[in-house]
Amino acid sequence: MRTTVGIIGAGPAGLLLARLLHNAGIDSVVLESRDRAYVERRQRAGILEQGTVDVLREAGAGERMDREGLRHDGIELRFARRRHRVDFPALTGGRSVMVYAQTEVCKDLIALQLKEGGPLLFETEALAVEGADTQRPRVRFRREGVEDVLECDYVVGCDGYWGVARSAVPNGRTFERTYPFGWLGILADVAPSHDELVYARHDRGFALLSMRSPSVSRLYLQVPADTDADSWSDERIWDELERRFETDDEWSLRRGPITQKSVTPMRSYVHEPMRHGRLFLAGDAAHIVPPTGAKGLNLAVGDVVTFARALTHRTATGSEDLLDAYSATCLRRVWQAERFSYDMTTLLHTAPGATPFEDRLQLARLDRITSSRAAETDLAEAYTGFPIG
Repeated sequence: MRTTVGIIGAGPAGLLLARLLHNAGIDSVVLESRDRAYVERRQRAGILEQGTVDVLREAGAGERMDREGLRHDGIELRFARRRHRVDFPALTGGRSVMVYAQTEVCKDLIALQLKEGGPLLFETEALAVEGADTQRPRVRFRREGVEDVLECDYVVGCDGYWGVARSAVPNGRTFERTYPFGWLGILADVAPSHDELVYARHDRGFALLSMRSPSVSRLYLQVPADTDADSWSDERIWDELERRFETDDEWSLRRGPITQKSVTPMRSYVHEPMRHGRLFLAGDAAHIVPPTGAKGLNLAVGDVVTFARALTHRTATGSEDLLDAYSATCLRRVWQAERFSYDMTTLLHTAPGATPFEDRLQLARLDRITSSRAAETDLAEAYTGFPIG
């Protein structure tokens, strides 16, 4: 099998890259180890930055997003029983974010790829990337029990931290931080208790009120990293959420049937460089952020847009300048997102063993954001998205 770009992984990064290349007249093959049903149901991110929304629209993948997604023009910060709304358009010149789940993005892109794009091979396990430092890299894979080879001009690894692409980059340098807490996340069949996301800092720990639709709520509680989700009863979860979202006004939390619960670990991770020869890393294969900043999916989109632009430029001009700059270009954006995600995490979470001094510093930082337009603007600009490329 032969193609121009071999894409490992059919998450949002790999699928969007295939779409961008198709629109540019460049052929690709996507290899995905899981079946289609798994890809279309795995719960991940749900906040799309303004730039991601724009890219999906330009790629022809925004119709259902615009119809069913929920545009949000701000978030609410909640601390010391106080509420403060951050108005994104007023602070950023009109930018906003969209609540539209990763599962739905994948469904839209899969449908387009199967209808118009190149091969999208589910249940196809990538075994190794070979010859990345040659003009003809290849991906060895197994499909229906039979091993085969995909020969390429370029390989893009969108296969996550545990995938084969990252391990094929020799002499890489990694930067990592593991946090001593995680998020207990739930899906509940109940209308959201607020029309925008609520980020709550509480002495008992962080809480986040989010949503998947007008009738489905997505909520999170900070818990110890080794927490078993099943050890928390539904009633205990709702009681704890109610405590952490408490305010001095009449706001109340709606309760409903919990349909899913899980614990998400919290990590910061960056792999440098993001390129070796003709192998390029994108998304979680190269970087992971704690979910507090809502950056994971959006960073992956930035990576594949940068690669698609660089390869389109090379096809049009013969110049490899943009391809050569891929890693450095992406990493500038990655490190800003890592910085913002770290800042949001340390701003809002209660660290085990935190001293009263550290608690007061958190409150002082929140007071600064809610009383200074400059500080509030910095948060709004970062949340709605850093420039791509």
